[in-house]
Amino acid sequence: MFIAQPERLEKIVRTNDIKALEQLLHPNNRIQNKIQAFRSALMLSAHNLKHLMKIDTLKSDCIILNLEDGVSAEQKPMALRLCAYFLSKIPQHPKKLVVRVNAIDEGGLEEIAFLNAYKPDAIRIPKIKTLHDVERVLEVLDENIELHLSIETKEAWENLRSLQHKSRVKAVYLGILDLLADLGLNHSIIVPENPTLHYLLAEFLISAKLIGAHPVSFVYQEHQNMAEFRKWLQLEKMMGFASKGCISPSQADEAMKCFELKDKELERAQYIIELFEKMKEQGVTGFSDKKYGFIDEPIYKGALKLLQKS
Repeated sequence: MFIAQPERLEKIVRTNDIKALEQLLHPNNRIQNKIQAFRSALMLSAHNLKHLMKIDTLKSDCIILNLEDGVSAEQKPMALRLCAYFLSKIPQHPKKLVVRVNAIDEGGLEEIAFLNAYKPDAIRIPKIKTLHDVERVLEVLDENIELHLSIETKEAWENLRSLQHKSRVKAVYLGILDLLADLGLNHSIIVPENPTLHYLLAEFLISAKLIGAHPVSFVYQEHQNMAEFRKWLQLEKMMGFASKGCISPSQADEAMKCFELKDKELERAQYIIELFEKMKEQGVTGFSDKKYGFIDEPIYKGALKLLQKS
């Protein structure tokens, strides 16, 4: 990512000179990243220039450029334009670049309208509640930009299976802190052994899969407690998750490693696909294999899905 005159940009941000930054904004025809199977969604505050300058060096395969929580009302106009500036300087990128705007009645719709010209890979909407909210967003959102939703209100939780619209919702993120607060539950229950959390994770995962959206598990706020973070990753992987929200590069690194498809998994999938297709030509779609046991069409389809993810 080439940033011309970084010293000038630093001065613009330091002095909050929005007009000067706007003069640097030039929309381009970005080639968007359409990959769905990202593993770590790393949150970066869009007003923090030092963080934005490190996008290329981060291992995370999905970057969330955040305009919402953690960005003060005074900083939001500059953060929005910094998002646009960096997107204009990244015509194509292997990382998925997602902008988390503000709630739709708190400036989010206006931010989407502004960002359309700069073609982020996706827009993430916080505090969503109903299908009507989704429809309002899609009236504004460019049809080539993916829609991602934060599930962090009790209304969104109750309505999750009805929030899909014309297959535009591509990913959903579990906002556990806001959701628990909305439900009147104490944050102290956020421990890997808690059965309520197991239920919430399982319900969220299945509901997301049913509407064809990629489920991203919640952000674990204690970013220095890596031992506990790894426990969450192990639990979530066992449950079927393949992505987690992250707030530090070290968390993102762990998530990338945890959810990486191993060579043995890929070799097994390729072996099953080739063998099944060979047997199917002979009219056999269910058979016993010395290496991997019984193989039939559901096993074959699972192998195909695994290779698609890779």
